[in-house]
Formats: sequence, structure tokens, C-alpha cells
Amino acid sequence: MKITLFEQAPYRYLPPDFDLHYESVCSTPYFPLVTGDGVYSSIRDFMDELALGARAGFDGIAVTEHGQSSYDMMPNPDLVASAPAHLTETEGLEVAIFPMGRSLGKSREPTRVAEEYAMIDVMSGGRLVAGFPVGLSYDANVNAGVPPMQTRPRFDENLELVLRAWSEREPFAWNGKYSQYPQVNIWPRPLQQPAPPVWLTGVGNPRTMQTCLERGFGFNYLSWFGAKLTGKRIFDRFWDIADQVGVERNPHRMGFLQTVAVAETDERAEREYAEHLEYGFRKGLGSIPPEKLGLPGSIDIRGVQALLKDPGDFGLYYQMRTVTFRELVDAGVVVVGSPATVREQLIEFCRDYRIGNLHAMLAFGSLPRDLTMKNIRLFAEEVAPHLRGLWTDSGFQHHWWPERLGGVPRPVQPSQEEATVR
Repeated sequence: MKITLFEQAPYRYLPPDFDLHYESVCSTPYFPLVTGDGVYSSIRDFMDELALGARAGFDGIAVTEHGQSSYDMMPNPDLVASAPAHLTETEGLEVAIFPMGRSLGKSREPTRVAEEYAMIDVMSGGRLVAGFPVGLSYDANVNAGVPPMQTRPRFDENLELVLRAWSEREPFAWNGKYSQYPQVNIWPRPLQQPAPPVWLTGVGNPRTMQTCLERGFGFNYLSWFGAKLTGKRIFDRFWDIADQVGVERNPHRMGFLQTVAVAETDERAEREYAEHLEYGFRKGLGSIPPEKLGLPGSIDIRGVQALLKDPGDFGLYYQMRTVTFRELVDAGVVVVGSPATVREQLIEFCRDYRIGNLHAMLAFGSLPRDLTMKNIRLFAEEVAPHLRGLWTDSGFQHHWWPERLGGVPRPVQPSQEEATVR
């Protein structure tokens, strides 16, 4: 079982009545609400928390990408990932550097993405885990101006270019639909050849799942609503597709994000974390209108079919603007309590749904620095050690983790188009 510290960089000082006056955190006006000290401390604390996670013994440090948003001030996660890449190499910390999101569905410079990831792999001495989301609609289509119908095919094309740029022995020309390069010859190439472990990040689209299973990518499910509400539907979908594709149900090919808050007792956990969890959902992801997460045309036909069959994949967003702490806990959206309470719940659903990579979100909403540091330490010392052996005796190897860190990586499979052309 691999356990990563998953972090976002929210602006932690939005006013209490923010959700009454502003549409969402992806259209937040900047100057009326922000102070320079608030932005500086939010980013500085975020970076310090990543460093603590690396030193505390997490298997990986994970960040993601959200442009023009106050709930995650992360226009380019590679800028952030490069800092712990160098820090951990300098300090001899054997931890994966896992940027889960350079959104290829919105990128107009895919070779720049290939170059940035290659640099991080070199800086870390071969510890990069490369994550790629297709791209959220509000970010790819509104912020970046990519027509919704182009998001998925642009992602597909850009991913092929990145993979080839990493491994091609000779300079080559690229004449794609969305980008054309007379010469592709990036310097440096990743130390991990032919590519670092590749993961696609999604929210349950069967198309994304099938791509991962057919080509040997890992799949990160970022639900935000916990395993209890969405787990059975999404994980059953994933493993059913695995059976159809004809690949083994290896739990290490699945990653899952869970918001977690740990304190000395259940009562103290509620007292310390409740207001900050409510802030995180009411003023964070829960304040984004669902239509901005899936603009018409941005979801392929299999995703549309899945939503029509079961609209629960997105429907829960409507409930988050007024959600209470008790509702979050009772629904399993967050796992909160003493170390014993937290690890019992995590072990149960990781075992039930065959999750081999847990991404623990331990900083959220307005949670201040001291409580975040406490949450990270308690989780690392009293929860994580009880989870790591979950799949030790399963006989499955971890093919989606750097070899330097104990993984047994395998080359990804070419796409059908690439196999035909090459």
C-alpha cells in the first residue's frame, strides 16, 4: 500500500459570508478579498506542509493543478513539485514526487509539459510519478479557452506526444491536429526510461478507466465525496472494465483521494476540525456549479451515458454549499476521529474496493498551519503504519511506482493509432 500526502494551496482567509455573495471559488474576484500577507502565508504554509510530509515518511508527495481558483492556487504544479524534488534528494528522503495534474486537455504547449516532468525526474534522481488529468471544464474551457469538444481529443493527442518525446531515440517531426513541431528533441529526458510511471486522474468516466486498463496506466479516482457515497458505484465500474479488458484486479493500479482529520480522540477531532472542513466544502469544491465541471461537449459519449444511467457522479455537488460537519462525517465524505477510528475506516474501504494507493488530504479549507502539521504527524505516526501491509501478501506487484522506490514498472502499451502508424 502506497500512501501519499495530497495537498492543495487554498486561500485560507475568505470571508465568512463568501458563499452568500460570490458564485464560486473558480470565479472569485481577487483584490476585494485578498491581502498580500494572506496569499504569502497560504503558499508558504502549503510548501512547509509538503516538506513535513516528505520528512514524516509518506511514500509520495502529491499536488495537482487548478488555474484561476481560490480553493487551489496552483496554476502549474510543476513549479511546486520541483522544490520538494530537490529538497528530498538533498536530504536523502526516498519519497515519490507525484504531480497529479498537468492538464493535457487544455495544453497548447505539450512539449513544455514533457520537459517540465523530465526535469523533475532528473532533479529527484528518478522519483517522478507523472499524473495527467483530462481537465476540468471551468479550467480547460473557460479559463484556457479550449472548446469543450476539443478537450478529450486534445488530451489524447498531447499524451501521445509527451510519451514519445520522453523515449524517442532520434529527433522527430510531429504533425498533429492540435500542434505541429518540425523537430521534437527535448533535453533532458527522464531518468526513468522509457517513461516514469503514468497515472490518469479522473472522476469516474468509463473512457478514462478503459484507457488506463488497456494501456497500463494507473488510475486516480478523485471523488471528493468519500468511498461510502460513491465508492461501490465507481470502483465496481473500474473493476468490471478490468475484467472486460482482461487484466488482473491488481489493487496497485488504483489510487483514491480521501479527506482525513486525526486528533487524539473523536471528540477532540470534531472540536478542532469541524469549522475548517465546512469551510473547505462550502467555500471550496462544493461551491463550483456542477455545470462548470462538465460543460456540454466536454464529456465523451461514454461519460454522458454513465451520467444518464447514474447522475450521482455529479449530483452531490449541489448539496455541498450548505453541508454541515455532521453530514460530512455521516456520509463518509470525510474520515475524522482518533487514530484508531480513522485507520479502522480506511482499512475497511481500501480492502473492500481494492485500493492500493491512498492519497490522504490532510490540509483543507481554512485549516491553520499548526493543526495541519498536527494532522500530518498523527496520520504518519499512528495511521499510515497500519495501512502499508494491506496488500503485502496479495502476490501483486506495484507496476505504477518508480523502480528506485521499490516499484516494478512496465512499459505502457501504445494506443491503437500509434501501434498502426509505428
